[in-house]
Amino acid sequence: MREIAQVVTGNRAIDGAGVHLVRVLGRPTITDFDPFLMLDAFDSTDPKDYIKGFPWHPHRGIETVTYLAQGHIIHSDSLGNAGDIKDGGCQWMTAGSGIMHQEMPQASPRMLGLQLWLNLPREGKMTPPKYNDIRDEDVKVVTDAGASVRVLSGQYKGTSGVMAGDHVKMTMLDITLQPGAHFHMDTPRDETLFVYPFSGSGQFGPSLREEGARQAILFTQGDEVAFTAGKEGMHLMLFMGRPLKEPISWGGPIVMNTRDELMKAFDDLDRGTFIKV
Repeated sequence: MREIAQVVTGNRAIDGAGVHLVRVLGRPTITDFDPFLMLDAFDSTDPKDYIKGFPWHPHRGIETVTYLAQGHIIHSDSLGNAGDIKDGGCQWMTAGSGIMHQEMPQASPRMLGLQLWLNLPREGKMTPPKYNDIRDEDVKVVTDAGASVRVLSGQYKGTSGVMAGDHVKMTMLDITLQPGAHFHMDTPRDETLFVYPFSGSGQFGPSLREEGARQAILFTQGDEVAFTAGKEGMHLMLFMGRPLKEPISWGGPIVMNTRDELMKAFDDLDRGTFIKV
């Protein structure tokens, strides 16, 4: 049974053109949370906190996964793609060899969600960019004894997610537990697994350690994971993926394996040769 290995509390930050968010994972956590590079969470009922959005900017060497429990974001990219992420929707973008995109939140009663960066393995750093948009109605839901589990990617109790990464085979679940409800899942022993509660609290692992919302809770390796919601229930995300164990050279929106590769990416930006597709 997996036990809690580490709890990371995020710090408030401003990114993009002035978006208020909580940076939960980043450079200090890349080794322990491999292959997960960064996690930004946002929760606001005031459009001034996010309306300026993330205007056009580049990415290379990563995948970004944007999930909205509530809210609305319009996005477009250098491939000519454009679309919306709405309540319960998700975008999984493979930046690969290079992409330019923008993400512009729209005024909503509540903007609740997160963006996760996945590291691409060495052989996938320069793969052609692409993206997948997932709508709320496409996501399969598994319900059982006070638990409702939206399977976005990976598998849970025989149900497969809508998304399947080409490079990092991530499991991503949106879990809502009623007060006192229990969650259990068998897991590959060597994969990195963490949860991020949006709200509520619960008891985690065999020691029944109690933790609350707005923290990344990393588990030890093991064949199964379990937790139980507290008296107010709990809404949380679960992420799991196999660590890459590769060197990382990270500069802003670009993540490569070596400094030479990183400098080449920025040189491509300066020369106007960044977009390969």
